[in-house]
Amino acid sequence: MKALEFDEASAACIQALELAGVPTENARIQTDLFLEAELRGRPSHGVQRLPRVVERIRNGVADPAATGRGTWRGDSFLDVDGQRGLGPVVAFAALAQIAARAKTTGIAVAAIRNCNHIGMLALYAERIAQKGQILIALTTSEALVHPWGGRRAMVGTNPVAIGVPAQPRPFVLDMATSLVSMGQIHDHANRRAPLVPGWALDANGDPTTDAAAARDGAIAPFGGPKGYALGLALEVLVASLTDSAIGRDVRGTLDATQICNKGDVFIVLEPAGSAAGVSVSAYLDAIRACEPADPGRPVVVPGDRAQVARERSLAAGLSIPDGVWQDIVELANPSTTISQANHE
Repeated sequence: MKALEFDEASAACIQALELAGVPTENARIQTDLFLEAELRGRPSHGVQRLPRVVERIRNGVADPAATGRGTWRGDSFLDVDGQRGLGPVVAFAALAQIAARAKTTGIAVAAIRNCNHIGMLALYAERIAQKGQILIALTTSEALVHPWGGRRAMVGTNPVAIGVPAQPRPFVLDMATSLVSMGQIHDHANRRAPLVPGWALDANGDPTTDAAAARDGAIAPFGGPKGYALGLALEVLVASLTDSAIGRDVRGTLDATQICNKGDVFIVLEPAGSAAGVSVSAYLDAIRACEPADPGRPVVVPGDRAQVARERSLAAGLSIPDGVWQDIVELANPSTTISQANHE
C-alpha cells in the first residue's frame, strides 16, 4: 500500500484527467469525489476507478466536457440528459439547479439519464445537508445482485443516500441494497484479499470467497428478502422516472466500452425550519449516548465512522494499493500519454 498526502494524490489525479482531455474544473470535481471516498474508507469508489474513466473518455463513451442539459417538466421536476458527461460533474450541476428551485417550491427532483457513474452518494447528501436542505439520492447499476433465492445476477446494487441537516455534522446515510458493492469486490481483488463468506456467488452460482471469481458472479442482497425487495423497488422507481435501462440491460459503470445507460434521481427538500434541525441533532446525540451492548463499541449513527476515517486519513495519509497508484502516475505523465496517443 502507498501512503500519500492528500495534495499529492489530488494533483496527480487532476493531471491524469486533464491529459485525457477533461477541463480543469471538471477534473477537480471528479477528483474531489474519488479522494473523498478514499478518505472515508471507501476505496471501492475511489481512485481505482480513475483509469477506467480515462479509458472511457478515450473510447468515446464519456464526454469530458459535458455538464448535462436539463429541461423543467413542471415547476419542480428537472429532466436531465447527462450528454455522456462525467457523473459527478453532471450530478452537481443538476443538484445546483434543483436546490435553488426547492427554496421556492419546497421540493425539487432531478431525473438523470445518459450520465456516467456518479460515485459515492454520501458526498452529495452531505453537501446539500450542510447548506440546510434535505437530499434523497438514488441510483442504479448493472445487474450485480442475485434475487433472494436465485443464483444469477438480475438486480442492481441500487444505492440510496439520505442527508439531513444536523449539528455538529449532517446525518448522512449511504448504503447499497446489496450486501457489498461490486467496487468492494474489485478492491478485495486488487489487494488479493479473500471475501467474507456469504458475500458473493461465482459464475456458476456457487458461494465463493475468491474476489476474482465473484467479479463474474453475483453479490448477495443485504438483509435477505427485505433487502432484495427494497433494491428491486428502487430499480423500477429510478428506471420509471429517468426512462433508463433496467436489470440486465444496464451497462457502462464497470466497463470501458459501453455507453452508460443507468439512471440517477435526486430529490431536494426544504426542512420545516431551524427547530427541526435542533431536535434532530438532540435525537442523534441521544442515540450516540445510548448504553452499548459491548462497552468497547460505542453506539454510532450513520456517517460517524466515515468522518472518523476521514480525519484519520487526513492526518496519516491516503492508503492506495501500489498498482493503482502506479497506474495513476503513468496516466499523469505527459510523455506516457503522448506515447499512448501515438501508438493508437
